[in-house]
Amino acid sequence: MPKKETSALIIALLVTGAVVVTGGLWFANTIKQSDRPDSSPTTATTPIQSGQSLPRLSGGEAILISDLTTPQKQKAVDALKSGNYQQAIQEFEASLAIAKNDPEALIYLNNARIGQKKSYTIVASMPIGNNANAAKEMLRGVAQAQDEINREGGINGTGLKVLIANDDNDEEIAQQVAAEFVKKPEILGVVGHFGSGTTLAAATTYQQEGLPMISPTSTSVALSGVGNYIFRTVPSDRFAGSALARYQLEGLKKQKAAVFFNSESNYSQSLKDVFTTDLFGQGGEVVAEYDFSAPDFDARRMVQEAGDRGAEVLMLAANSEVLEAMLAVVAANQGKLSLLAGDSAYKPDILARGAENALGMVLAVPWHILGNPGSEFPQAAQQLWGGDVNWRTAMAYDATRAFIEALKQNPTRSGIQKAFAQPQFQATGATGDIRFLPSGDRNQAVQLVEVKVGTRSGFSYDFVPVE
Repeated sequence: MPKKETSALIIALLVTGAVVVTGGLWFANTIKQSDRPDSSPTTATTPIQSGQSLPRLSGGEAILISDLTTPQKQKAVDALKSGNYQQAIQEFEASLAIAKNDPEALIYLNNARIGQKKSYTIVASMPIGNNANAAKEMLRGVAQAQDEINREGGINGTGLKVLIANDDNDEEIAQQVAAEFVKKPEILGVVGHFGSGTTLAAATTYQQEGLPMISPTSTSVALSGVGNYIFRTVPSDRFAGSALARYQLEGLKKQKAAVFFNSESNYSQSLKDVFTTDLFGQGGEVVAEYDFSAPDFDARRMVQEAGDRGAEVLMLAANSEVLEAMLAVVAANQGKLSLLAGDSAYKPDILARGAENALGMVLAVPWHILGNPGSEFPQAAQQLWGGDVNWRTAMAYDATRAFIEALKQNPTRSGIQKAFAQPQFQATGATGDIRFLPSGDRNQAVQLVEVKVGTRSGFSYDFVPVE
């Protein structure tokens, strides 16, 4: 992702973006009409409070996700700022009774319940101003894990406090907030960041200063081995790219592919490179490559050209920033060539707007709610949030559960790192056991899902596991 210009004004504002849909909760009965993908997006900015050392950081003293604001939530934030924890608790509970699927309110509620008592603190750095939808998806996982452990009495009797940060999924801002995190001794770990480029930009600071980080969503191969304080709960692109190449050759029994990618995205480049290398290595062929970010990008012309060159498959290594271009390719293809994609394409937009043209599209994702019917996590999540959750929620839940387990062993930054590095380290998450390789990667296979006609999502099409 290219670096954005960052000014003092940006740092001085809490920038929040409105969402297209209610992130990850796709049950028809939980999504208001105004939350549908065809709704007009809105944006809002909230002035920072005087005296805040890091305007983009909040433990409940400021609302960072503006579209989930209720009058009760605002009263709760005001009460928390003034140290009235009991009123804050009552108002956050009242807000959640109205907006059940608000992870920010649940996190702040748990923080308010801790009050001035001893606690262990981690921070969740999210792309709120750039991709509020994804931020809410991940925060639901963090909030669920925090709520569970605190209801159980805490970590060896000590509550878990979670701070939320808005890094806008911007590399420069991520570096700035990382520099602030490492200076705050109470912060013992970081859940984040969202995009691979943003995570890589911040990871150097965490490694140099010895602050453990777990990314729930950054899949770039380049993150492997950055340092012994850098981890992730999502499988790397090595797993996803290989699985997609293998599925093309063995599942679809097709040899030739054209690859669409974003040259300005580390994630997109990484997925493209692994897929291309593995496809060639297994006897397949990439007949053309097209850059989503090219000034002359023309979906219709490029899809036609790919077909003329003999492509049987279109592999869409798109990231969130080029979602519109990817949807244009899906529409231009009109279901003629098989479609493959990575986990960034796991969005309701594919179902709602791709619709019939996306039928049969196969994605490689870390987790799917139907992939492990016996797991307790999906049922607990549905009860807590009122609808289904997706892989981003599950991976953020796993990251938080990993921190909880390490904090039980040694509640210091270095102690957490040493716990993660132990071969016998194990935490139980949404996807089963959580273990880390020496590279910081998680050794876990991906799940292939396919777009089919269905009613679960509320969009007439569903992502379902490939049989």
